[in-house]
Amino acid sequence: MASAAEQLAANLNLGVLSKATELKQRIWFTLGALIVYRIGTYIPVPGVDSAVMAELIRSAGGGILGMFDMFSGGALGRMTVFALNIMPYISASIIIQLMTAAVPTLEALKKEGEAGRKKLNQYTRYLTVLIAMFQAYGIAVGLESMRGTFGPAVIDPGFFFRFSCVVTLVGGTMFLMWLGEQITARGVGNGISLIIFAGIVANLPHALASTLELGRTGALSPVFIVGFLVVAVAVIMFVVFMERAQRRIIVQYPKRQVGNRMFGGDSTHLPLKINTAGVIPPIFASSILLIPATIAGFSQGGEPGLLQDVANALAHGQPLYMALYVAMIIFFSFFYTAVVFNPQETADNLKKYGGFIPGIRPGANTADYFDHVLTRLTAVGALYLCLVCMLPEILISRYGVPFYFGGTSLLIIVSVTMDTVTQVQSHLLAHQYEGLIRKSKLRGARR
Repeated sequence: MASAAEQLAANLNLGVLSKATELKQRIWFTLGALIVYRIGTYIPVPGVDSAVMAELIRSAGGGILGMFDMFSGGALGRMTVFALNIMPYISASIIIQLMTAAVPTLEALKKEGEAGRKKLNQYTRYLTVLIAMFQAYGIAVGLESMRGTFGPAVIDPGFFFRFSCVVTLVGGTMFLMWLGEQITARGVGNGISLIIFAGIVANLPHALASTLELGRTGALSPVFIVGFLVVAVAVIMFVVFMERAQRRIIVQYPKRQVGNRMFGGDSTHLPLKINTAGVIPPIFASSILLIPATIAGFSQGGEPGLLQDVANALAHGQPLYMALYVAMIIFFSFFYTAVVFNPQETADNLKKYGGFIPGIRPGANTADYFDHVLTRLTAVGALYLCLVCMLPEILISRYGVPFYFGGTSLLIIVSVTMDTVTQVQSHLLAHQYEGLIRKSKLRGARR
């Protein structure tokens, strides 16, 4: 164990990194692709008044538009070619994943291996185009009806504006989908996740500057700012710990004799994460709860009615909003975990290859054991998601923190960072092993 730790420490030094030429090329490619993405978030859609759009986004910041603007790094607020960001692709991926568990044809494709995965990816791309077209047309029609203090949001409304807006926004989403796939193949980390990560992180300097400015003017005390930074570090450490936490179930494989040789008899483990559902439950829950606030924001000119009362009751920081938010996170945690992990299928695969859990009979008893363990893990994971997602609501409503810390954005940042660091370490380990193999070949040739 000590030697493995020493090897890992050696892989993380700058000397090894400087020699890993392929890894450096991958890192530079990833940085270049993210720079291209950030440049695109400042290229405006033709025919839209950016000042009016920014004002409307600020006024509707408590709705879905505010959340999407955060994920897009401000591209929606500036109404640029990347205003839809990669969210249509994320929605399409989730829909295909849910349909895979419900439609037998798609479930059969999933089990076909690489060929089936490529077919599902193709369906995901087609669905991404449809969702992006629908969302882009809705944005184009909505923009034509919006007015701010500076005038209408669209300079010249009509069919040509709608057509150009849809083509521009759908083209931007498809370009980002392609760019994400290129990062995954030729860069470091998951490209789609890194694009969302870059959009969220882009807002952090402005948020930090706003906090420090409030401290300078006396709106927030220096003691509170220092305490907040300490809490932020502690929360990040807690999220890292929970995201890495897993229950390892021991799986034993029996010995078998082939000719005069014995094979098998090994034991391994099946890792079950505490947070199997990932960031999907908070995204689903917040999207559903923000629909009334978004609709009410678009109909500000009308008379106050039932919709406005519902929107006020479901505003950020309200008791009803927090209670429903927690309930939905718990529900979607169990629901999505049931979709992505099938205990019966896992038990059948173990039985097929001769594996078994010590003390548990193969087949139905193993599936029941998986279901029992996963239920308890999901309960802990749902509680963890509730704590992290309730933190920003409390900080904003009770203590007046001027930006959103925690929740979905923090989970995405931590998860993507951990995944990227893991891939960098894998490349460094592969580079080291390639060097050792090369040296052993040279020694063999000299002998």
